[in-house]
Amino acid sequence: MALFSSRSRKNAVQAASNTPQTTVHLFSGFLGTGKTTLIKSLMAQKDPAEKWVIIVNEFGEIGIDGAVLSDSGVPVAEVAGGCLCCTAGAQMSDTVRKMLREKPQRMLIEASGLAHAAGVIDDLRALPEKNDLTIGATFTLVDPRQFTDDAYAKQPLYRDQVSVADVLVTAKSDLCDEGCLKAFHVQAAALFPPKSMIVATAGGKGEIAWLDAPVTAKSRYRVAELPDNSMGFRTQGYTFPAETQFDGDKITSFFNDLPQLCEGLVRAKGVFRVLDTWVWLNWTDGQWGASQVAWRRDNRFELIAKDFDEENIAQRLQAACE
Repeated sequence: MALFSSRSRKNAVQAASNTPQTTVHLFSGFLGTGKTTLIKSLMAQKDPAEKWVIIVNEFGEIGIDGAVLSDSGVPVAEVAGGCLCCTAGAQMSDTVRKMLREKPQRMLIEASGLAHAAGVIDDLRALPEKNDLTIGATFTLVDPRQFTDDAYAKQPLYRDQVSVADVLVTAKSDLCDEGCLKAFHVQAAALFPPKSMIVATAGGKGEIAWLDAPVTAKSRYRVAELPDNSMGFRTQGYTFPAETQFDGDKITSFFNDLPQLCEGLVRAKGVFRVLDTWVWLNWTDGQWGASQVAWRRDNRFELIAKDFDEENIAQRLQAACE
């Protein structure tokens, strides 16, 4: 009987070792660098025979990015309300465990713009299911103007995001002058250990081949726990029933007025029903754009800024309804 039990355990271990692992890719980067847009473009290039799952972490309580990615046919799970390795850490572990049941070939995790990237990697490696996954190339999106700014370079959170990357992805290069881009490439090339790849998005889009970039040997470190990892930003989310229609001109005016309504606005995004069409509106870096989405559950809006009047924002949104 003991011999049978021993063989059974041996067979179970061997079977587990033959189970294909899920390759996990973390996408990090400061607020508004285009993580969702990049992931959406990679999903569009996915081999239909390959199974992917997506986990989206948002700084606020209202998930917008998950709503945008949910129209791809790829399972999407949201972890809202803080950094994946801090306030939302337990929820992240449960979500990863749940998504692994799908037995996907790849799991893409979009971290909040204020997440401790190295801490997320540490937590993934500490999961009881760690043998079911392997850490693939980690991506960090950067705006060259921020990357070359000493004020950002001195931020432990920003340094953590850059340090953990295997692939450094430049976004918004079209908004940078020649001097800024030259300084970026000089500084990026001097990073140690060097990155596997330093690439640039084109219109926010990337190449699926980037996912197979080598994982560079580096010393992982967890940023010292801070009492507040928000960097002074506040967030507020608003939802409206799916039956609510928004006036196109009024919601446009609202987005145009946002910089005057908020102090230190860094991000605003929402999914709205306009003329029976659902659109994703996304404000970052003084510009905003729109695209259609398949989301139909409700209207939702979220902003991140240093300060704002919640009631005034609510009233402006209500006034934009038809």
